[in-house]
Amino acid sequence: MYRNQGYDFTITSSTAYDHKWIYGRNIYESISQIVDEIFDSYLSRPDVKQPILTQYCDGRQVTCPNWMTQWGSCSLGERGYSPIEILRHFYGSSIYINTAEQISGIPSSWPGENLTIGSSGQKVTQLQEQLDAIATVYTAIPRVAPDGFYGPNTAASVREFQSVFGLPQTGVTDFPTWYKISHIYVGITRIAELV
Repeated sequence: MYRNQGYDFTITSSTAYDHKWIYGRNIYESISQIVDEIFDSYLSRPDVKQPILTQYCDGRQVTCPNWMTQWGSCSLGERGYSPIEILRHFYGSSIYINTAEQISGIPSSWPGENLTIGSSGQKVTQLQEQLDAIATVYTAIPRVAPDGFYGPNTAASVREFQSVFGLPQTGVTDFPTWYKISHIYVGITRIAELV
Protein backbone atom coordinates (compact mmCIF):
# COMPACT_ATOMS: atom_id res chain seq x y z
CA MET A 1 0.00 0.00 0.00
CA TYR A 2 2.66 2.54 1.01
CA ARG A 3 4.97 1.78 -1.93
CA ASN A 4 2.01 2.18 -4.29
CA GLN A 5 1.59 5.71 -2.89
CA GLY A 6 5.20 6.62 -3.69
CA TYR A 7 6.76 5.90 -0.29
CA ASP A 8 9.94 3.85 -0.04
CA PHE A 9 8.68 1.71 2.86
CA THR A 10 5.91 -0.67 3.86
CA ILE A 11 4.22 -0.90 7.27
CA THR A 12 2.89 -4.35 8.12
CA SER A 13 1.82 -3.91 11.77
CA SER A 14 3.40 -7.26 12.54
CA THR A 15 5.78 -7.44 15.51
CA ALA A 16 7.98 -9.53 13.24
CA TYR A 17 8.73 -6.38 11.22
CA ASP A 18 7.27 -3.12 12.51
CA HIS A 19 4.40 -1.38 14.25
CA LYS A 20 1.80 1.11 13.16
CA TRP A 21 -0.36 3.64 14.93
CA ILE A 22 -4.08 3.14 14.47
CA TYR A 23 -6.25 6.25 14.63
CA GLY A 24 -8.63 6.15 17.59
CA ARG A 25 -6.64 3.54 19.52
CA ASN A 26 -5.49 4.35 23.04
CA ILE A 27 -1.88 5.34 23.67
CA TYR A 28 -0.06 5.63 26.97
CA GLU A 29 1.68 8.88 27.92
CA SER A 30 4.66 7.03 29.42
CA ILE A 31 5.25 5.15 26.17
CA SER A 32 4.78 8.32 24.13
CA GLN A 33 7.46 10.08 26.20
CA ILE A 34 9.90 7.17 25.86
CA VAL A 35 9.41 7.09 22.08
CA ASP A 36 10.14 10.84 21.93
CA GLU A 37 13.38 10.25 23.85
CA ILE A 38 14.72 7.27 21.88
CA PHE A 39 13.27 7.49 18.38
CA ASP A 40 16.70 8.24 16.88
CA SER A 41 18.20 5.09 18.44
CA TYR A 42 18.60 1.77 16.67
CA LEU A 43 20.29 -1.55 17.28
CA SER A 44 23.52 -2.33 15.49
CA ARG A 45 26.52 -4.64 15.52
CA PRO A 46 30.19 -3.75 15.06
CA ASP A 47 31.13 -3.20 11.40
CA VAL A 48 27.47 -3.26 10.29
CA LYS A 49 26.21 0.07 8.95
CA GLN A 50 22.47 -0.58 8.75
CA PRO A 51 20.09 -1.12 11.68
CA ILE A 52 19.55 -4.69 12.84
CA LEU A 53 16.06 -6.16 12.32
CA THR A 54 15.03 -7.27 15.81
CA GLN A 55 11.96 -9.40 15.49
CA TYR A 56 9.97 -10.44 18.52
CA CYS A 57 6.70 -12.04 19.61
CA ASP A 58 4.70 -12.31 22.82
CA GLY A 59 6.26 -15.63 23.84
CA ARG A 60 3.02 -17.04 25.23
CA GLN A 61 0.47 -17.28 22.43
CA VAL A 62 3.16 -17.30 19.75
CA THR A 63 6.61 -18.79 20.16
CA CYS A 64 9.54 -17.49 18.17
CA PRO A 65 12.87 -19.27 18.66
CA ASN A 66 15.88 -16.91 18.60
CA TRP A 67 13.67 -13.80 18.84
CA MET A 68 13.00 -11.59 21.82
CA THR A 69 9.70 -12.23 23.59
CA GLN A 70 7.55 -9.62 25.29
CA TRP A 71 6.95 -11.71 28.40
CA GLY A 72 10.52 -12.99 28.49
CA SER A 73 11.86 -9.43 28.42
CA CYS A 74 9.36 -8.46 31.13
CA SER A 75 10.64 -11.30 33.31
CA LEU A 76 14.27 -10.25 32.78
CA GLY A 77 13.39 -6.63 33.63
CA GLU A 78 11.73 -7.77 36.85
CA ARG A 79 14.98 -9.63 37.68
CA GLY A 80 16.95 -6.37 37.38
CA TYR A 81 18.31 -6.62 33.83
CA SER A 82 18.98 -3.28 32.13
CA PRO A 83 17.52 -2.60 28.66
CA ILE A 84 20.84 -3.37 26.92
CA GLU A 85 21.28 -6.56 28.99
CA ILE A 86 17.80 -7.72 27.92
CA LEU A 87 18.59 -7.03 24.27
CA ARG A 88 21.93 -8.86 24.51
CA HIS A 89 20.24 -11.82 26.22
CA PHE A 90 18.12 -12.34 23.10
CA TYR A 91 20.34 -11.01 20.28
CA GLY A 92 23.89 -11.67 21.47
CA SER A 93 26.61 -9.78 23.32
CA SER A 94 27.83 -7.82 20.28
CA ILE A 95 24.61 -5.83 19.84
CA TYR A 96 24.66 -2.19 20.90
CA ILE A 97 22.41 0.87 20.73
CA ASN A 98 23.44 3.38 18.06
CA THR A 99 22.17 6.92 17.48
CA ALA A 100 21.22 8.22 14.04
CA GLU A 101 23.26 11.24 12.99
CA GLN A 102 20.58 12.51 10.61
CA ILE A 103 16.83 11.89 10.62
CA SER A 104 14.90 12.16 7.39
CA GLY A 105 12.54 15.14 7.31
CA ILE A 106 14.27 16.97 10.18
CA PRO A 107 16.23 20.10 9.16
CA SER A 108 19.11 19.46 11.56
CA SER A 109 19.94 16.84 14.14
CA TRP A 110 19.95 17.30 17.91
CA PRO A 111 22.98 19.32 19.06
CA GLY A 112 23.94 16.62 21.58
CA GLU A 113 23.32 18.70 24.69
CA ASN A 114 20.48 20.75 26.15
CA LEU A 115 20.28 24.36 24.99
CA THR A 116 19.59 26.71 27.87
CA ILE A 117 20.25 30.28 29.01
CA GLY A 118 23.87 31.05 28.15
CA SER A 119 24.08 28.65 25.18
CA SER A 120 25.21 30.18 21.90
CA GLY A 121 26.11 29.29 18.35
CA GLN A 122 24.64 28.03 15.10
CA LYS A 123 22.27 25.52 16.73
CA VAL A 124 20.78 28.30 18.88
CA THR A 125 20.31 30.46 15.77
CA GLN A 126 18.59 27.58 14.00
CA LEU A 127 16.34 26.97 17.00
CA GLN A 128 15.43 30.67 17.13
CA GLU A 129 14.66 30.80 13.41
CA GLN A 130 12.38 27.78 13.71
CA LEU A 131 10.65 29.10 16.85
CA ASP A 132 10.07 32.47 15.21
CA ALA A 133 8.50 30.83 12.15
CA ILE A 134 6.27 28.71 14.41
CA ALA A 135 5.28 31.84 16.41
CA THR A 136 3.87 33.44 13.25
CA VAL A 137 1.23 30.68 13.20
CA TYR A 138 0.94 29.83 16.91
CA THR A 139 0.62 33.39 18.15
CA ALA A 140 0.63 32.47 21.86
CA ILE A 141 4.35 31.71 21.42
CA PRO A 142 6.44 34.89 21.75
CA ARG A 143 8.47 35.76 18.65
CA VAL A 144 12.22 35.64 19.08
CA ALA A 145 14.93 37.43 17.11
CA PRO A 146 17.56 34.97 15.82
CA ASP A 147 20.83 36.23 17.31
CA GLY A 148 22.58 32.96 18.25
CA PHE A 149 22.36 33.65 22.00
CA TYR A 150 19.96 31.68 24.23
CA GLY A 151 18.75 34.41 26.56
CA PRO A 152 15.59 34.96 28.63
CA ASN A 153 13.48 35.78 25.53
CA THR A 154 14.44 32.49 23.86
CA ALA A 155 13.77 30.59 27.08
CA ALA A 156 10.33 32.25 27.37
CA SER A 157 9.50 31.35 23.77
CA VAL A 158 10.62 27.74 24.34
CA ARG A 159 8.60 27.56 27.58
CA GLU A 160 5.43 28.72 25.81
CA PHE A 161 6.09 26.30 22.91
CA GLN A 162 6.39 23.50 25.47
CA SER A 163 3.10 24.60 27.04
CA VAL A 164 1.27 24.67 23.71
CA PHE A 165 2.57 21.25 22.67
CA GLY A 166 2.24 19.39 25.98
CA LEU A 167 5.91 19.18 26.98
CA PRO A 168 7.33 19.90 30.44
CA GLN A 169 7.58 23.71 30.68
CA THR A 170 11.27 24.15 31.52
CA GLY A 171 12.37 26.74 28.96
CA VAL A 172 15.25 24.39 28.18
CA THR A 173 15.53 22.87 24.71
CA ASP A 174 16.10 19.23 25.54
CA PHE A 175 15.98 16.29 23.12
CA PRO A 176 12.16 15.94 22.95
CA THR A 177 11.70 19.72 22.65
CA TRP A 178 14.29 20.03 19.86
CA TYR A 179 12.58 17.38 17.74
CA LYS A 180 9.08 18.67 18.47
CA ILE A 181 10.14 22.15 17.34
CA SER A 182 11.71 20.64 14.20
CA HIS A 183 8.58 18.60 13.50
CA ILE A 184 6.24 21.58 13.89
CA TYR A 185 8.59 23.81 11.87
CA VAL A 186 8.61 21.33 8.97
CA GLY A 187 4.80 21.24 9.08
CA ILE A 188 4.54 25.04 9.16
CA THR A 189 6.96 25.57 6.28
CA ARG A 190 5.28 22.93 4.14
CA ILE A 191 1.92 24.63 4.72
CA ALA A 192 3.52 27.91 3.63
CA GLU A 193 4.81 26.26 0.44
CA LEU A 194 1.29 25.18 -0.48
CA VAL A 195 -0.25 28.65 -0.15
